[in-house]
Amino acid sequence: MMVRDGMTPVLVTVGTSHSLRDAARRMTQAGVGAAVVLDPDLPAPAIITERDVLHCAGEDGDLDAERVGDHLTARPVFAAPDWPLERAANEMSAGGFRHVIVIEGSHVLGILSMRDIVRCWIGAGTMREASELAATAR
Repeated sequence: MMVRDGMTPVLVTVGTSHSLRDAARRMTQAGVGAAVVLDPDLPAPAIITERDVLHCAGEDGDLDAERVGDHLTARPVFAAPDWPLERAANEMSAGGFRHVIVIEGSHVLGILSMRDIVRCWIGAGTMREASELAATAR
């Protein structure tokens, strides 16, 4: 399976000047854990995740006063739609994050999350096959 098979279209975008509360509200309403951040002053699209908002809240930050641009995920990873899901999962695991922005050329196509990958693998029976293989190896 490829990244294009598992990715979710971009459901939420925010700008760097939005408040963290606004970003959190938009992500909550859409039922997603990340938003693409678009700003002409950024060199590329960025991402803000529920984890970024949580870190601010956990450090007693003011979600109404704090701006998205000050809490972007450092060093976002971009995936191509023709990457195998395994490559995206390896990048996420190695980097300790749960979302990648899917781009083709200069166009943002979607977001791929660990949840998306697991959904694809379960649907394809990959997880069941791995469990059966592990059981027979015991």
